[in-house]
Amino acid sequence: MTDNPCRPSTTKKKQIMAVHDAMDVLNGKWKISIISSICYHNQRRFSDILTDIDGISNKMLSQELKALEMNKLVKRIVLDTQPVSVLYQLTEYGKTLQVIIDNLADWGTEHRRVITGK
Repeated sequence: MTDNPCRPSTTKKKQIMAVHDAMDVLNGKWKISIISSICYHNQRRFSDILTDIDGISNKMLSQELKALEMNKLVKRIVLDTQPVSVLYQLTEYGKTLQVIIDNLADWGTEHRRVITGK
């Protein structure tokens, strides 16, 4: 019996579910941009991330950073300074996204060139 081309095999179904799981963690307008900001700078202050990402509000950045922390992609580092400073850094697990971020950047550059002709 051959595989029905319209029906995914068990392996393909698992891969599709894995993509779904990844997108569930990384979904939304801002998460990839936040991860990219931290990824390309190693550590970022809240205000630095706000500057890096046009259009994001303080409240949304705070919510997204909390979600990224909950998913163990970002860690919050509180410095003992006056006033208190907070840095955000990718966890070791979060650093595994570096290849994906680099690939997205390359694809985005090429896509812009294809669409604009420049």
